[in-house]
Amino acid sequence: MTRLAGNSVSRRSLIKGSAALAAATAVPTGWAIAQARPVKVGLMLPYSGTFAQLGENITHAIELFIAEKGGKLGGRELQIIKLDDESKPENAPQNADRLVKRDQVDVLIGTVHSGVQMGIHKVVAESGTLTIVPNAGNVAVTRDLCAKNVFRSSFSNWQPAYGMGAAAAKKGYKKAVWVTWDYAAGAESGAGFKEAFEKGGGQVLPNLTLPFPQTNFQPLLAQIPGLGVDVVGSFFAGGGAVQFVKEYASAGLKAPLCGSGFLTEGTLGAQGAAAVGIETALHYGDGLDNPKNAAFRKAFKDKAGREADVYAVQGYDAAQLLGIGLEAVKGKIEDEANLYKAMRAAKIDSPRGPISISPAQNVTQNIYLRKVEGGLNKVIGVAVENLADPGTGCKLA
Repeated sequence: MTRLAGNSVSRRSLIKGSAALAAATAVPTGWAIAQARPVKVGLMLPYSGTFAQLGENITHAIELFIAEKGGKLGGRELQIIKLDDESKPENAPQNADRLVKRDQVDVLIGTVHSGVQMGIHKVVAESGTLTIVPNAGNVAVTRDLCAKNVFRSSFSNWQPAYGMGAAAAKKGYKKAVWVTWDYAAGAESGAGFKEAFEKGGGQVLPNLTLPFPQTNFQPLLAQIPGLGVDVVGSFFAGGGAVQFVKEYASAGLKAPLCGSGFLTEGTLGAQGAAAVGIETALHYGDGLDNPKNAAFRKAFKDKAGREADVYAVQGYDAAQLLGIGLEAVKGKIEDEANLYKAMRAAKIDSPRGPISISPAQNVTQNIYLRKVEGGLNKVIGVAVENLADPGTGCKLA
């Protein structure tokens, strides 16, 4: 696959060269004023449609962290510029280009939808704009398309499912099948589950899939009894996850259902009794007991008027990561070499527990095992400690 970050002379480099020339000929007073301008932070997130609340929670959490720091990071004021990406991949390059070229943001934080992320990535890998991904889990962004200016504060699709595969193998299950939509997130999650489960001595049959976003699950469910599996792993999210869990329970299948955490994340109210007992793996969960999480959840609820979730945590940590970088360079975001060096070395006290940044600039983090009890995704253990995505194909080092 072609690496998008391989341009020898980026648009950002040209802008910097022009800026340096202007600075060299300017009087000191003008230079000081230019240096004091706010850091422009573009938030390219969904503020309408299905994922609107996810975008809002990420935004609330970013604003919360900035407020906790007195409105400045590294001594610099921040100017927030919001753009609704509408979760439309076809508009992503144009929207990202608008933030980078017209608004000239110093940092772009986005987004939720993996298809939109690929459009953003094409623009920022070429321009060199610092980008922090607060949710989208498509593995390419921190694998073969990795770029020195792109960091992720969330997860790769591979990570939670790998944790679930490891936990299922530890329980002694020997034969499994993965059920999902036929699209990138489902396939990448399935690959993680398979790798860990088979490393633990189990066997995973070929995936059972249906086209995204179809929800005619009955043909898939009808195949499961004849497969002889003793556990079924799954990746669905949103409305599809609600319907799948309900139909799985109604089918009376003997093999327990488990999956990547998004199977039950944000869907428990609609899934009701059908979800009780389902185990999933994710980098966050209900009842996670650490001081940072307790303080964060209280502050977030005071600000947003609702409970924090994994999306809020990822947004908060995107801001924490940016803050670490700006503190290291005393607000001089133009000092990219030292900014990125500090961000790559970041050790972050997150509500999810301690996290760090992998060599491919994805998050290294605990993957928690959760069980649905009392309407919560209750954390019952750690599936895998300090798990990093393998970063296959990334050549940043």
